[in-house]
Amino acid sequence: MFVITQLIGLYVLNADPYHIKTEVNGTIQLTENPSLSWIQPPEIQQESDFGVYFGSMIISFIIAIIILFLLTKFKISIIFRIWFFVVITLALFISLSAILPKSIYFTVPILITALVLSFLKTFKRNILLHNITELFIYPGIATVFVPILNLWSVSLLLILISIYDIWAVWHSGIMQKMAKYQINKIKVFSGFFVPYLSKKMRLQLKKLRKSKSKKKIKANIAILGGGDVVFPIITAGVIFKTNIISLPFGLPPFVGGFLPALFIIAGATLGLALLFIFSEKKKFYPAMPFISAGIFLGIILSYLVF
Repeated sequence: MFVITQLIGLYVLNADPYHIKTEVNGTIQLTENPSLSWIQPPEIQQESDFGVYFGSMIISFIIAIIILFLLTKFKISIIFRIWFFVVITLALFISLSAILPKSIYFTVPILITALVLSFLKTFKRNILLHNITELFIYPGIATVFVPILNLWSVSLLLILISIYDIWAVWHSGIMQKMAKYQINKIKVFSGFFVPYLSKKMRLQLKKLRKSKSKKKIKANIAILGGGDVVFPIITAGVIFKTNIISLPFGLPPFVGGFLPALFIIAGATLGLALLFIFSEKKKFYPAMPFISAGIFLGIILSYLVF
């Protein structure tokens, strides 16, 4: 699911949901997609703009984390659910606008689809629907951030997020508290959520089914937070969207594009896979340090190859 989401992310970014391509006399012209013009990210005019938008983005992240913490601490579940509903609707609307034909006639059906899926996901618990919608939520979110980041700012972002992830999981435990609160109380979780049963529990379940008992069994769950999914998409998107990146000290430039972006995805997947292989059950781990290490490995290998 992690890999599929990354690839969907590249597709959505390449489709560019914010613009409509038209061919006039053999030349491609871009016009704004009217259904998404109100949420279209700003265009970078000069190199210094990356730093300005990066600073604004970090402040926004800090504010969002504080709000999430307060909502968890004071158990204000209704605001939590409304927030989830709005974000999920917007992200699905953006992704579906990229995948389906860009026409004013499709705007209302796409919006209705996004609203229905968001409502079912937020207010009706269904594991299959939850994970399927997750595949399309993070590509939509990534389209908002990719245009305002470059190689340097996204690299710094990965380092900062990895440090925060380590603190939030291993030091303060805030990530565990928020995850448990989302799963147990709000019944909504931002990330992949996969329940699984041990052999012993499967046998117990078979016996209960035969006896037609309504006794409940506690299942184990494997979870991967949404941030661990979206930041690799954002990084791969930045590399995908950038053709040539100048480097200091007279080094040859970094070449971006589709194949270098695949190196980023492969590195992120390798980092996550190693974490899954060496982690212990029933323990929480900060995934971003491992994923970021894999991403940086992918960047280095991409630079050497291309």
